[in-house]
Amino acid sequence: MNDDKVFRALADASRRQLLDRLHKKNGQTLGELCRGLDMTRQAVAKHLAILEEANLVSWKRQGREKIHFINPVPINQIAERWIGKFEQPRLSALSKLKETLEGEDHD
Repeated sequence: MNDDKVFRALADASRRQLLDRLHKKNGQTLGELCRGLDMTRQAVAKHLAILEEANLVSWKRQGREKIHFINPVPINQIAERWIGKFEQPRLSALSKLKETLEGEDHD
């Protein structure tokens, strides 16, 4: 996984909006993704290409159309790598506190 590509892709609000739309309804064509957006079809296609390069979006051909799907794996990997390690000390402290409090209750 290339963290830089994922962070770069997620840094743009328009790309996050496209991911949100795919999260809400996975498996959309370019035309469906363009509906209701204040972007040209070409702009949406460019954003999708960046999301594909970061492995955040995949696609398959269905006849003449490309159907786009969200791939949450890179986001989860970032969460595990960057967020998880910062939360681990806090979670460990809460676990120890729980054990201590439960131990006092059982004495």
